[in-house]
Amino acid sequence: MTSVTRRALLKALVGTGVGAATGAAAYGHLYARHQLMVTRQTIGVSGLPPSLGGLRIGLMTDIHRSQWVSHDDVRHGVSTLMAERPDLIVLGGDYVTWGDRQYVVPCAEGLAPLSAPHGVFAILGNHDDDTRMPAALLKNGVQVLKDARTHLTINGEGVELAGIRYWTRRPADIGAVVRGAAGPVILLAHDPRRLTEAAALNIPLVLSGHTHGGQVVLPGLGAIAAQKFPVIAGVANRERTAIFVSRGVGTVYVPVRINCPPEVAVLTLQPESRS
Repeated sequence: MTSVTRRALLKALVGTGVGAATGAAAYGHLYARHQLMVTRQTIGVSGLPPSLGGLRIGLMTDIHRSQWVSHDDVRHGVSTLMAERPDLIVLGGDYVTWGDRQYVVPCAEGLAPLSAPHGVFAILGNHDDDTRMPAALLKNGVQVLKDARTHLTINGEGVELAGIRYWTRRPADIGAVVRGAAGPVILLAHDPRRLTEAAALNIPLVLSGHTHGGQVVLPGLGAIAAQKFPVIAGVANRERTAIFVSRGVGTVYVPVRINCPPEVAVLTLQPESRS
């Protein structure tokens, strides 16, 4: 999450009397932000070859390693995802908060146990620097895609993983990353607002984070701090493009989650034809 407006709103909701805010904030700080869930979701992907049906992708994002998100939180997320035994793992960015150097290496080392038959890949979020974080991830066995793509062969079929930086937004720049793809493209984009460009480019699947699911979700009001995003959490479709947005693991601005538990996700892809 980036906006000062959203930061101010989150602080206000937690720090002032919105209903039973004090009790909710205390619960959200002490317990709810640690109640990691596994979200298992099947996603129909336009044009996916039948032999890729059943491919399981593990997604872990928005860790925000900091004084509030500990090594144990990272370790728990990693062990929880590894217990699901996905075929492929992707990391969606924001590994630390505000590029805090003291947590870059510890976070990357905490992610080192991640492994999958078809590899572990990552993109960067708006909180990640462009050099230290990718170097630390690479040292710990994670391939970082910075406005780049890689070709994988799975069950005899080609699939393309394309990863863009948070700041890569113009359709022409995203188009340059996916141009000439030799198989269905899975776009890793930290910000779910890239759904607009992905749909215009006929990219069949986008995996995102960034929203934290709103982090604070109020009864009757919803995730006010994330309403500017086209998808706040979960699965949605625009034209022939599907997107999944993860609530992420950590917290930012305030160490609280309300009605919005952290998650790691396991996404099972299935062919789907959309007109």
